[in-house]
Amino acid sequence: MNYLIVGPSWVGDMVMAQSLFIDLQRRDPGAVIDVLAPAWSLPIIARMPEVHCGIAAPWSSGKLALKEQWRLARSLKGYDKAIILPRSFKSALIPFFAAVPERVGFSGEGRSILLTEARKRHPTREGSKITDRTVWRYLGLDASREDYARYQFEVPSPALRVDPENAAAVEQRLGLDPDKPAIAICPGAEFGPAKQWPLDNHRALAGKLTERGFQVWIMGGPKDTGAGEHIAAGQAGVFNLCGQTRLEDTVDLFNRCQRVVSHDSGLMHVAAAAGAEVVAIYGSTSPDFTPPLTDSARILQHPVECSPCFERTCRYGHYQCLTGISVERVVEACL
Repeated sequence: MNYLIVGPSWVGDMVMAQSLFIDLQRRDPGAVIDVLAPAWSLPIIARMPEVHCGIAAPWSSGKLALKEQWRLARSLKGYDKAIILPRSFKSALIPFFAAVPERVGFSGEGRSILLTEARKRHPTREGSKITDRTVWRYLGLDASREDYARYQFEVPSPALRVDPENAAAVEQRLGLDPDKPAIAICPGAEFGPAKQWPLDNHRALAGKLTERGFQVWIMGGPKDTGAGEHIAAGQAGVFNLCGQTRLEDTVDLFNRCQRVVSHDSGLMHVAAAAGAEVVAIYGSTSPDFTPPLTDSARILQHPVECSPCFERTCRYGHYQCLTGISVERVVEACL
């Protein structure tokens, strides 16, 4: 069967979507899987062995881009089934315009008319109990109605292809020591400060790790450059790599690390899928909802009555779910 998968727009969600691709190929070894997704995600999609082709989506935030979607849709032929992972109206348009005979996605935004099967989402929470996971939603879209009703799935762990030669080239370009053990710290979280462990804690952590013989790589995008500078400034053996690596470079560097310390963020999922051992710090969110999909993870939380709240900022202003996680506790998890 030929599949057109409309992929999500967040790094972590795209990595988790690989569980669906693995499951599709496991059940149908002859499956051909193409993924329609934002252009930034194509390098990470190229690291997924199950995907035949990544296709750059023409839409952008806040724009429907009907003309561009129509033009691309008319060039897409031969698909038997489309699975639309995002829940937006515009994400269902291209499979509809392309007349893919089977189009499955979640209902919402009045887009059921664009789908041949619109599934109702399971509730995410019942009180404080998590009853849903992002990866379950993805796997559920290709499950039978009976399996979806049971909502119990075996989750294959994402596994991104690693390029050791690229890792060596990036290490040389950035002046990193290929013979010294490395631990990466990822201080960013696009969602908001309620996910972010304090920068001073990250800085203290980096110092303690270098004292134990590690080099420390601060990893993130251009937006994280200032945070990386705060952590690295004046500390020998701590390298601010934020904004200096491509997304595919992070896959290769993470695979080189002994540990990766991260919040509940996209890079946490990339690190897990790259084969790294992850130390995951959770604040306002929950590992019951978006866990790192690996057996090599240590989850750190500080239980407080108001957590998880899933809010971007702390409604009380104290951020105790994060500040209650000590530097010493993270050092211990890294060792």
